[in-house]
Amino acid sequence: MEKTKWLDIKGNHDAFNIPSLESVENYYRKYSAVRRDGSFHYVHSTPFGNYSFISLDATLNPGPKRPFNFFGILDQKQMEDLLLLAKESSRSNHSIWFGHFTTSTILSPSPGIRFIMSSATAYLCGHLHTLGGLMPVLHTRHFQGTLELEVGDWMVNRRYRIFAFDHDLFSFADLIFGEWPVVLITNPKSLLYSSAKHEPLERLLHSTHISGCAISHSHQQCTRVLVFSLSSITSVAVKIDGVHLGQASHLSGPIFILKWNPRNYSNKTHNIEVIVQDSAGRSKSVHHIFSAREDIHLRFDPLASFILLTDHCTVARVLFVMIVLIQLIILITFRYRAYPEHKGPPGFVNLTSFSLHVLSKISIFYYSVLLLTLYTVLGPWFVGEITKGKLGCCFSFGIFVDGRFLQGSVTFIVGILQLVFFNIPLMVYLCWSLLQRCFGHSFRSHLHQGKYLKIIPVHLLMLLLYIWQIYSCYFLHMTYGTLALLFSPLRTWLTLVTPVLIRCVWTLNPAELGTFVVQLKSHLSS
Repeated sequence: MEKTKWLDIKGNHDAFNIPSLESVENYYRKYSAVRRDGSFHYVHSTPFGNYSFISLDATLNPGPKRPFNFFGILDQKQMEDLLLLAKESSRSNHSIWFGHFTTSTILSPSPGIRFIMSSATAYLCGHLHTLGGLMPVLHTRHFQGTLELEVGDWMVNRRYRIFAFDHDLFSFADLIFGEWPVVLITNPKSLLYSSAKHEPLERLLHSTHISGCAISHSHQQCTRVLVFSLSSITSVAVKIDGVHLGQASHLSGPIFILKWNPRNYSNKTHNIEVIVQDSAGRSKSVHHIFSAREDIHLRFDPLASFILLTDHCTVARVLFVMIVLIQLIILITFRYRAYPEHKGPPGFVNLTSFSLHVLSKISIFYYSVLLLTLYTVLGPWFVGEITKGKLGCCFSFGIFVDGRFLQGSVTFIVGILQLVFFNIPLMVYLCWSLLQRCFGHSFRSHLHQGKYLKIIPVHLLMLLLYIWQIYSCYFLHMTYGTLALLFSPLRTWLTLVTPVLIRCVWTLNPAELGTFVVQLKSHLSS
């Protein structure tokens, strides 16, 4: 342990509900190995070169309560500091960046965090926790060539990673704690994770042994394997393309080597497999594809690449704006558009158009829906205790707290959910209810039409969405306090106003619907 250098970095849970870096609640500053906030640069020196490790701290300050601490944010000053660290590392053999957030969940100003770390061999991160087991492997490569390697969480899944530099070729293995033996093939390295921009791949052709570890330039011509176990290792068998190559011999520590001739495998791709057994009877088999040619490449899982390379905050922002614009365009268009003369039977499209026409022409409903949509974009959603002891105000575009502004990230996702699961369904329900009124029904009479399979599901769906809105008020109260519950126009006030608005539809004076009833009858008789 005396030779161990601990490098730890904050995650979003370390900054959860932390009012300031100086707060006694900031346990990271007190209990971490580094005991300081912000990014830093550590250089590991060896007789055969230096290796840089750059931490990337994108946690929020102050750290808000859930769910607004999911994305990391870097400001211009932090980006400039990281650029200086990247320049410092240019003299090292390799630089490894590590942080909690994936780059897809970090907001950063131009030119972007991926550009700043483009000289790095790999960026090691976590945060996504295997997406609940749906994506146990989340690896990809940036367009600039840097590997992004997310690893599952330790808390629940007990995931961890080992990596090594073997003659400056980077290799790693993602593992589950308690599963032995642990095996890492470092030569030949995996083709999928090879990078001609950052690694001397030509050294593979000059190696004569198979083995593993961050070692000096002796025993270069070997197949090399790193092997760890709680018991002594009894066998390390190596196969290439299914052909038994031999038993690797122990060199020192966890390093096992086996002579080979890489020129026998200089064409196309090949599969290396290593089978390890220990004295306790446990065995482990690992394999990967390799190639001695630099013009052959493998592609990462498209879904993993999408998750790690997509700027999810930008996507959420664009979707939010698009949904709002579509809703506003529909409302305003039908408001100022004359009622069209429909021909043919009154199908779904015609009746939908007519119901929007009615909603937009009746001012109380038009301005209610218009105000709700605009308020969702521009108005404060709530005022409450954003972080412990600090009041703040939440908008769709960000959060103001303790004199600071945290730009919008999760807020756009919450806004999309609000639009899709309540605002728009409420508008649709009002349109449908107004259409029932134009057919001459009251609330009671429309229930006795005998079309229960068409009517009851509509009311039931709206009721479920209304219950979801009520639950959002409960969540708001439990998370941000009573003040947030009382001063939340988008949650509490909207929940109270909704039944009033629906009652207005069903109690609206029939005279106000007279023109629309005539238009509907004319359409039905045509």
